[in-house]
Amino acid sequence: MLIIAPTRELALQIDSDFRILSFGLGIFSVACVGGLPIMKQIVELRKGVSFVIGTPGRMRDLIERKVLDLSTCHKIVLDEADRMLDMGFRDDMVFILGKVSKERQTLFFSATLSAEVKKLTAEFLKDPVFISVISGETAKNIDQDIIRTRNKEEKLERLHEVLKKEGSNKVLIFREMKHSVDSLTKDLTHMGFKVGCIHGDKRSRERIRTLDLFKKNHISILIATDVAARGLDIPDVTHVINYDIPQTYNTYVHRIGRTGRSGKKGIALTFV
Repeated sequence: MLIIAPTRELALQIDSDFRILSFGLGIFSVACVGGLPIMKQIVELRKGVSFVIGTPGRMRDLIERKVLDLSTCHKIVLDEADRMLDMGFRDDMVFILGKVSKERQTLFFSATLSAEVKKLTAEFLKDPVFISVISGETAKNIDQDIIRTRNKEEKLERLHEVLKKEGSNKVLIFREMKHSVDSLTKDLTHMGFKVGCIHGDKRSRERIRTLDLFKKNHISILIATDVAARGLDIPDVTHVINYDIPQTYNTYVHRIGRTGRSGKKGIALTFV
């Protein structure tokens, strides 16, 4: 079985969860993602595994090296399919789907169903069934509000106030640009907060380590670009803060979905 995810973090999380669920069952997986040593992944593949979980670019690389043979693969899952299209992985997705057995079950998962995803389903799926759990809504257990500011100084001051409030125990802050993530991380670190950040320019190992520190509560604030917005299950996030306004409503839905999970209450704040 093949499971494709848009980011290393999500692919590694899926692999980690799979290993917990499959413990003692005699079925094994390998995570094939960029930024980590490819030779180790090749060795695991040659040993033989039941599940291959990874990102489109690394999977294509392994196929072209003739290490990953998908001709006998009869089940394929594309998680966050629209995000993969947004990130420019369409050619890789088409390439990989073309290498899988024609007799297969294909599953597309996403919190939103874009026109591009529908186009892809028409191209590669036969008589697909669309199942919508929830459409165009944000979670009922997330309190949403906006914070108006007049300038950068006031914006940072108001953020400081929010972070110092009781109950702001685990905060995920989104910014649009990588350099903005770095700059806000420095500002909050100077204020004495335990802060980490992730974005596309960070090394894979550094991103994984920072995410792990946040999950385990060694840092209380994580600042990120939308690389962290999709699919990741980070427990007990109390606040999601859109320090920059998201460009689309779908991005907003994905971002704030990191809080208010598993029946718990969450707070989503957007600075305008």
